[in-house]
Amino acid sequence: MLHDTQDALKKIGAHITTQEITQQPELWQETFSIYQENETRIQTFIQTLKEKHSNLSVIFTGAGTSAYVGEVVEPFVQDFGDTNYFNFRDIATTTLVANPQHYFKKNVPTVLVSYARSGNSPESVATVELGQQLVTDFYQVTITCAKEGELAKRSENDPNNLLLLMPERSNDQGFAMTGSFSCMTLMSLLIFDEKHSLAEKEHFVKQIISAGNNVLEREDEIQALVNLPFNRVIYLGSGSLAGLAREVQLKILELTAGKVATLFDSSLGFRHGPKSFVDEEALVFLFVSNNPYTRQYDRDMIQEIYHDNIALKAMPISVGQIEKLEGNGFILAENYQDLPDAYLALPFAIFGQVVSLLTAIKQDNKPDTPSPTGTVNRVVKGVIIHEYSN
Repeated sequence: MLHDTQDALKKIGAHITTQEITQQPELWQETFSIYQENETRIQTFIQTLKEKHSNLSVIFTGAGTSAYVGEVVEPFVQDFGDTNYFNFRDIATTTLVANPQHYFKKNVPTVLVSYARSGNSPESVATVELGQQLVTDFYQVTITCAKEGELAKRSENDPNNLLLLMPERSNDQGFAMTGSFSCMTLMSLLIFDEKHSLAEKEHFVKQIISAGNNVLEREDEIQALVNLPFNRVIYLGSGSLAGLAREVQLKILELTAGKVATLFDSSLGFRHGPKSFVDEEALVFLFVSNNPYTRQYDRDMIQEIYHDNIALKAMPISVGQIEKLEGNGFILAENYQDLPDAYLALPFAIFGQVVSLLTAIKQDNKPDTPSPTGTVNRVVKGVIIHEYSN
């Protein structure tokens, strides 16, 4: 299906989403080029912050899929970012707007890293305004896909706001965020990783491009999974891959308009009640960490589900075969084993996106316009922003 003609894809309402999924490896190269072009400006901005303040709160934020960018990035920067200066947290705009007093403190210098496909979500704009209202020393890094969006416009002539525009084609026109999610994630990894050299970062990007293309080439394997008689899909992972699990389960929920029930959790958290969701019509996918220590817990969880003998299918998505694991998995080549999990999340995301796309078609839903009632929108509507008094 991924290689069908545009006319064929238009007939089933899938041409936009299909193109936006398959073009991502190209967009990752473009994103790296944008990073290279702006590297001096980025480093100058970050160094200036460090010279002004000895400790800053850095909040990764967005709504929906944009929020899940932060969930993938935050565990990575705890390892590879400068935690001597930055206190990294991921907090959705939907949380910040409802409870700004919990997170914005007057005397705590704060860097708000905003992720936005359009930059027009009411919560995203309100979060910026609340930060400016409540925090004395307030800075922004705006990572968005739309130069005409409200967040991008607000960065103009503001020396405290570093604007980074993603590749033009990452401004997804389909309902679901795909390329926008992966490009904004990649840019953040490149910006806040202060332990890998530019050459090492370039190596990681080349690796994820290769792995992403490999996933796309294996559409037949994914189609065989989608052909199974399931009505529930569960995604699991640890660290950055737990954030990814949340994102790709949302893709199925969105593209099938809720016709397929979904669940996400961390590998260890799944035992504590959510495993009750597994039945004989459930597909369970577990994104396996490249970290040798974490990988043990992922292996134990998928092995346990396999031995429970309840799920229709329990499958690890991993780099290389997993020791002492029964059953088969969706396995990428071992030469990707040096990828940090947050980078690995991007080719893994393509796997989840393709599952979602093919599942929507199986359910006779149109991936490009999946909400038949119109009650769920590409850019959220109906949000009333209430004035906050402090």
